[in-house]
Amino acid sequence: MTRRVLVAGVGMIPFAKPSAAEPYDVMGAGAVQAALVDAGLDYTQIQQVYAGYVYGDSTCGQRVVYRFGQTGIPVLNVNNNCASGSSALWLARQAVASESAECVLAVGFEQMPPGALSAKWQDRPLPLTDFIETLRSVFPVVEGAPLTPQYFAAAGAEYMAKYGMPAETFAAVSVKARRHAADNPYAVFRDPISVQDVLESPHLGGPLTRLQACPPTCGAAAAIVCSEDFAARNGLRADVAIKAQALMSDEPGMFEKKSAMALVGSDVTRAAANRVYEQAGVDPRDIKVVELHDCFTVNEVLSYEALGLCEEGGAERFIVDGDNTYGGRVVVNPSGGLLSKGHPLGATGLAQTAEITWQLRGEAHARQVEGVTLGLQHNLGLGTAGVVTLFERLG
Repeated sequence: MTRRVLVAGVGMIPFAKPSAAEPYDVMGAGAVQAALVDAGLDYTQIQQVYAGYVYGDSTCGQRVVYRFGQTGIPVLNVNNNCASGSSALWLARQAVASESAECVLAVGFEQMPPGALSAKWQDRPLPLTDFIETLRSVFPVVEGAPLTPQYFAAAGAEYMAKYGMPAETFAAVSVKARRHAADNPYAVFRDPISVQDVLESPHLGGPLTRLQACPPTCGAAAAIVCSEDFAARNGLRADVAIKAQALMSDEPGMFEKKSAMALVGSDVTRAAANRVYEQAGVDPRDIKVVELHDCFTVNEVLSYEALGLCEEGGAERFIVDGDNTYGGRVVVNPSGGLLSKGHPLGATGLAQTAEITWQLRGEAHARQVEGVTLGLQHNLGLGTAGVVTLFERLG
C-alpha cells in the first residue's frame, strides 16, 4: 500500500430467506444508503463503485447505484464466487491506496434462488471442472446430488481421518454460531440449537448434516473506503483502517495433492493469511475478533488452523476449550457467521466488513468483544479466490 485506507462507513440490511427478500436492486440500494448515512456522505462524493454479486446478469451494479442518480463514475461488476464482496473491497482499497481515487464504494448483494447452489450455464465448460474431477478421485461423489456440500463433506472426512476429531465437535460449531446470532438483528437464524439437534438433522455426507450448512439467503452490505486526506477535508471519522489485505488464487500443485481440504481453500487461506500477517507485522494471537467463512462447519474448523488461530490439528481442543467464543482466546463470528446470519454470496464479505468495523468502533452492542484493536476478516470462493483482510482501530 502507498497510503493508509480508512473505512469511512459501512451498512447492511437484515438478511432473509429467498421467499421473504426484496429484489436485488432494492436490497443493494438499502445497504448503500446505510453506508452513506454512516459515513455522512452524499452519493455524489463517491468516485468509483465496485459491485459484487454472483446470481445476476451484467451491470446489476449500475442498476443498484443508479437509484441514487447517474454521476458518470466508473461502476465495475465483480464475480469471484462467494468471495465477490471481499474482492470488490480489495479493488476499492487498491484504488484508494494507489491514489487512483479518494473515496470508493464497495457494495455486495445477492438475490438467491431457493435450494442448493447449481451451475446456470450447461452449454460450455464448467469453471470447476478440474475441482470436480479431483473431488471424484478422493471421495465417493453422489451423482445428481448438489456438489458443493460434497466438497466440504470430503474435506471433513479427510480432516477426521487425519486428526481423529469426532462428528460431535463439528456439530458444536453450529451450536456456537446460533448462540452468537441470537444477539444479531441482521441474522436469519437466531433460535438456539443443541449438538443433538445438529447431528439428527438430515445427513449430507462425511461429518456434515443439514444444520452444519449455511442457508440460501438474500441480502446486501456495503463499505465506503477513503484516504486520510479525504476524511479530513470532509469531516469524516477516521477510527478504522485496513491495515493489510491479500487476495489469492490456487498455487502450483494444488490438484496433484489430491486433498479435499486443499480443494475447499485451506491452502489459499493459509497463504493469504501469512501474507497479511507479514505485511502488518502482526501475530494472529494478537487478534481478538474474527469473521471467517463458515459456509459449512468443516470450513470453520479448517480456517481456525489455516488462519493461525490454533496449531495444526488443534481445532478440536480449540473448540472444546471454548477458545472460539466469548471468554476464550478469540471470538470467531460474533455475527453468527454464514451458518446463522446467512450467506448471500456477493454480500457476505462486506457484511463481515461491517461486523468487524462495528467491533472496532465499539458499536456491536450485545455482541461486542472487549479490548478489540485488530479484527480479521476471511472470505473464500471456490474456484478459487481467498481474501483475508486485517482491520485496525486508530487512536
